[in-house]
Amino acid sequence: MDRYALFGQPVSHSLSPLIHGLFALQFDQRLEYGLVNVGAAGFAGAVEAFFAEGGRGANVTVPHKQAAAALVAGLTPRAQMAAAVNTLRPSPDGLVGDNTDGTGLLRDLRDNLGIGLRDARVLVIGAGGAVRGILGPLLTEGPASLCIANRTLSTAEALATGFRGLGPVEARSLDELDRGHWDLMINGTSAGLAGGLPDLPRTLPARCAVAYDLSYSGHADTAFQAWAREAGTARSFQGLGMLVEQAAESFFLWRGLRPATGNVIETLRRGSGSGS
Repeated sequence: MDRYALFGQPVSHSLSPLIHGLFALQFDQRLEYGLVNVGAAGFAGAVEAFFAEGGRGANVTVPHKQAAAALVAGLTPRAQMAAAVNTLRPSPDGLVGDNTDGTGLLRDLRDNLGIGLRDARVLVIGAGGAVRGILGPLLTEGPASLCIANRTLSTAEALATGFRGLGPVEARSLDELDRGHWDLMINGTSAGLAGGLPDLPRTLPARCAVAYDLSYSGHADTAFQAWAREAGTARSFQGLGMLVEQAAESFFLWRGLRPATGNVIETLRRGSGSGS
């Protein structure tokens, strides 16, 4: 049986085994998708051992997406742009690293939620591996502006500098978000993984038309989603659809088959617990 796995820490909450199992059922295929909980010190060795034992593909989640980019023999253009990897596949020349996060987000925003990005004012909160994976695809959609906000301003500025060749990007610290209006606010911080919130101005949601949390909690609002709605954002969404869409892209890279995602998203909304 073909073996796949998710590497990260923590991963016990992950819905990825269920998602890929549902994809496989669509094509009457059998595969095994496991979870590998591993820290930074053991990450490279665990990945090497998995593929040496016949692994056919792997996903990578926090906190290893940037480390994975340094581990592979080659990067796809979108992974190179992000300097972060969430999908691994073997090739004759070694492991190839890809990043399906941005593609997954765009498909959820455009195809599932009907949110357009051309000429939009976009605010992205956070500057870690999750954000690196979505900036390039967001900018290719032609927004009027994209602001990266982070607790450490220098980190946001460095990230903005790296992506300015793709479009209009600026950087701000979190306490500088008390001015301006945005069509779309995206939470890409790790606070949501533990059900928390980044330290943001209380007036911010009222100046945002749509809020989107890259984290998810299935049938219930995430903490960020609920905060945004209660504080004045007209529409708020969570990243369950993005999770399924990026997984579908990984499945296609591994199996050459593109699964339907709508029923999978609805299944998870009805029955999932918290996770990322």
